[in-house]
Amino acid sequence: MTSIDSITLDVADPTAAQHFYTTAFGLDTQLRLRASQAATTGFRGFTLSLTVARPATVDGFVDAALAAGATALKPAAKSLWGYGGVVQAPDGTIWKIATSAKKDTGPATREIDRIVLLLGVADVGASKRFYVERGLAVAKSFGPVYVEFATGSGPVQLALYKRRALAKDAGVSPDGTGSHRIAIGSAAGPFADPDGFAWELPQPAHTS
Repeated sequence: MTSIDSITLDVADPTAAQHFYTTAFGLDTQLRLRASQAATTGFRGFTLSLTVARPATVDGFVDAALAAGATALKPAAKSLWGYGGVVQAPDGTIWKIATSAKKDTGPATREIDRIVLLLGVADVGASKRFYVERGLAVAKSFGPVYVEFATGSGPVQLALYKRRALAKDAGVSPDGTGSHRIAIGSAAGPFADPDGFAWELPQPAHTS
């Protein structure tokens, strides 16, 4: 089964970005960083989500991110599906921290249950077929709206959402141009998907 081994973010300052992600989320081997000045404006077409066990952990990660320099896009709040909030890292990457639980059953921790890469795509059905042809297994599918793939042995799960809907969920405008500033590390690479997201062979951690 095809899996994602890592995510590489193209950032202006890898040292500063590494400090942010270590301080805010405790991320290390799951996330690669490399220097890039690739032109980009507005919404980059993706979000990264941290799924955690309880609301107190959501609050802890959101607070840590804001203290480390992130910008609040959506304050943490209850919803029909659970509890969560959205922040934008100093490098521009949008992160959602969420839980399906609506009440705390214990104290806050720094444990992350899942990391999910959500790609905002033009045609969910076409992108789903593209990825299935490259060995990804569908875990959940809701028609032309949303698709979630099985994680396999990798630490990052992939999901597809309509671009406009993903931007709305993140609290930003769907407009954006230029580089996505992200590369997906997998043994399935290298290739580019229908929306221009680049897959490549896994890279060493924190290259600059």
